[in-house]
Amino acid sequence: MSRESGAGPAAGGAGTHRWRAGAGATGRLDRYLAARLDLSRSRIQALLEEGHVRVDGARPKKSDAIGPGQLVEVEVPEPVPLDAAAEDIPLEIVFQDVDLVVVDKQPGLVVHPAPGHPDGTLVNALLHHVGDLSGIGGKLRPGIVHRLDMDTSGLMVVAKTDRAHQGLAAALKARAVRRTYLAAVWGTLKSSPTVVDRPIGRHPRHRLRMAVVPEGRPARTRFRHLEAWPGASMCEVALETGRTHQIRVHAASIGHPVVGDALYGAGRERGVAGQQRPWAAALAKRTPRQFLHAHRLEFRHPDSGERLTFKSDLPDDLAAVREWAVSQGGRPAS
Repeated sequence: MSRESGAGPAAGGAGTHRWRAGAGATGRLDRYLAARLDLSRSRIQALLEEGHVRVDGARPKKSDAIGPGQLVEVEVPEPVPLDAAAEDIPLEIVFQDVDLVVVDKQPGLVVHPAPGHPDGTLVNALLHHVGDLSGIGGKLRPGIVHRLDMDTSGLMVVAKTDRAHQGLAAALKARAVRRTYLAAVWGTLKSSPTVVDRPIGRHPRHRLRMAVVPEGRPARTRFRHLEAWPGASMCEVALETGRTHQIRVHAASIGHPVVGDALYGAGRERGVAGQQRPWAAALAKRTPRQFLHAHRLEFRHPDSGERLTFKSDLPDDLAAVREWAVSQGGRPAS
């Protein structure tokens, strides 16, 4: 029987865990177990529903209260394989340890298997390249903490253990993970920085799109002007929240959609007037995808607390677009 304190990093590993609750044990059982075993509450709730938890020999409910002196038994099953096959897909890993892996995702790669993309994803690549994945949510799989759109390139952090996933997810919720992007947008910002604080939710008519809607979830994005191009500009964009398509939706909502964004900015180059219009048409033809790259990622390590910072330069396809734009009269922001 283990003691009440001193669970340690491997507290939620596979096997049987048995202890008597200490004098300070109070509150809901699922919250108590999540803290005691270093597992996510969703994982604990699944264990409760599947009958893997006993309190004083009885099967409890997740909302039951825990009290001092009660005998707690938790059986954590071995992780089962994810219904996704490992695939030898090229993947640039920029950092890896026992808790997490940071990758520089190439464009065109979907993050997670989904209808229409059952394989050939980042998850399939991680299952091939990373040999020591632990159980996340009871499955042997990478813990996707945040996502990038298929045609967005750049830095992502992926958890390798339940504990790391829980810590990184909490840091994201607390806005303690800094994510900075490079983006080319049509037109020029009226002010720099420009902060867009508008709620985002599912588009009321087009279900594949997101939109600024009153009933949406809070979303906040900061745009800073870096370079002025004829008819467009390059910006540094900082996410303060992490909604689906957030940068693309917010950029379009202020009249400056991302260059190359077929969903939120299609045909936007035709709105560029005067002598800049031919240049805008040439830029649109030269841009192979949405000009959006996750350039910088900063967070504290979920175990050591060390501050980690990663940077990724523009990939070749977007770097070529920028080089051409600068050669055509682009200049740094004043």
